[in-house]
Amino acid sequence: MDMTTIALKDTPIITNRPSNECRRRSCGSSSLSTWFNQFTILLQRSLKERKHESFNTLRVLQVLAAALLAGSMWWHSDIRDIQDRLGLLFFISIFWGVFPSFNSVFAFPQERAIFMKERASGMYTLSSYFMARIVGDLPMELILPSVFLTVAYWMTGLKPELGAFLLTLAILLGYVLVSQGLGLALGAAIMDAKQASTVVTVTMLAFVLTGGFYVHKVPSCMAWIKYVSTTFYSYRLLIDVQYAEGKMISSMLGCYHGSNNASCKFVEEDIGGQIGPAVSVGILFVMFVGYRLLAYLALRRIKA
Repeated sequence: MDMTTIALKDTPIITNRPSNECRRRSCGSSSLSTWFNQFTILLQRSLKERKHESFNTLRVLQVLAAALLAGSMWWHSDIRDIQDRLGLLFFISIFWGVFPSFNSVFAFPQERAIFMKERASGMYTLSSYFMARIVGDLPMELILPSVFLTVAYWMTGLKPELGAFLLTLAILLGYVLVSQGLGLALGAAIMDAKQASTVVTVTMLAFVLTGGFYVHKVPSCMAWIKYVSTTFYSYRLLIDVQYAEGKMISSMLGCYHGSNNASCKFVEEDIGGQIGPAVSVGILFVMFVGYRLLAYLALRRIKA
């Protein structure tokens, strides 16, 4: 018997069907109170279930191992080693794009049977279930990336300023939530765990390849993928925190226009003249809302 079934037994039934008396008069405040009741109970259930899922020993060890490995590989890297630093920032983008999206893609497919049974009995509204799931995921999804960055950031010798660290952490946490939203949307749309995991793997592979580190001159027929890639925008923001527009590092390296120095080429192609941070933040915010809206609409089409 799984945790969801156990939680279901312990959860009081909250019927979503209005009484005859309620139908004859305005029940706005009563409906709101009922919705909030449903949301509160479902949130408690979600937190209870997700606590065991998010912090199982294997997952915690996986994140700690990745942080220590990154810290060891890029131990106190020099700010002038542009290629190495960009490789580190892109690794962070890859790991925290794939990890949360792949984990969240199973959320709705695994709960489908119980979700349909509870909805058919009128226990709660779809909106209260969905909001409880979204809100309940937030604290669980943000703790492990915070631990990862706290370990990896200082071990790798990234910009040694508290402000830069906090800004990098904010970018990473926002990116994790966007990636999680992508997984939720694909899982809700497909509702089959194996098929959804395949689709999210291919999607993240396309996002990584067009993310801006491996290939600069992407074929025109595939260039559009870059602009819908979550990896591309998070990578740009991480670079901006470390190097801004690249003027300081260009001065440190003695770069000039047309320089053939390899490091200067990286400054010119990867750091300078790229999409602005405000645009990247705006697009990631639209993705954060949009993916969750798509997940909600996909769940609405499921008949109880």
